[in-house]
Amino acid sequence: VLALAVSLILSGLARRWDSELSSGMTVQVAPTGTANAREMDERVRKVMDALAASAFVADASRLSDADARALVEPWLGDGALVAELPLPVLIDVRLAEGADLSDLSEQLTRAAPHVTVEDPARWLGDLRRLARTVQVVAVGIIALIGGAGVVSIIFAASSGFAVHRQEVELLHVLGATDSYVAGQFQRHMLRQSLLGGGIGFLLALATLWGLEQAGRGLGASLLPDMALSLRDWSWLPVVPLAAALLAALTARLTVMRALGRLP
Repeated sequence: VLALAVSLILSGLARRWDSELSSGMTVQVAPTGTANAREMDERVRKVMDALAASAFVADASRLSDADARALVEPWLGDGALVAELPLPVLIDVRLAEGADLSDLSEQLTRAAPHVTVEDPARWLGDLRRLARTVQVVAVGIIALIGGAGVVSIIFAASSGFAVHRQEVELLHVLGATDSYVAGQFQRHMLRQSLLGGGIGFLLALATLWGLEQAGRGLGASLLPDMALSLRDWSWLPVVPLAAALLAALTARLTVMRALGRLP
């Protein structure tokens, strides 16, 4: 359940990164040591005019000084240092479909000096690869746990069959079919698996809830939103149910194979 939750969280993060970052970029108009407030405003106005005139831009909005300072407060605090720190003017840009960032960057550089274009595509690919890698690891963990569970069920069913071999042979003499005998082992293993899976499921939910509560005490700006959506939560009960069905099927096949070797 925990491995599936991690995979679902990363899948949601990857979708949000794609939708929020792939179609946007940030333009920074850096302050210079000799420029006054009027010159800075003039440079920002030229950049905004160039963005408005560009066919590559769907929308552009300047972040307020308070919003810009809020971005650095998690690292520097909210003291006098942040209040006196000369910060660049940040412009959030929504790109039009098929935008050419290199041409747009050249347009902005010609419009005003000391302009930096932050293209998220440079590091968005690294984030996607990281998310995919962790997802593959999570799926691998689920597969390993499932494989270990199958081996455990085979061992338990084989041991149970060996212990009750005489009773099974007596049932055969009385006319019981292989399917009936295997069904007894299957139902027993299903009940045990549902009980163990239910306990594990509740413990996993408690762990996820504890991690979510602990994350709320940390700086929200430093960490991505690791909460599960309602749709993601609905997938988690599938794990114990699938494990129980797999255990029942494994037990039945194991016992049927053992019955086939009886004289």
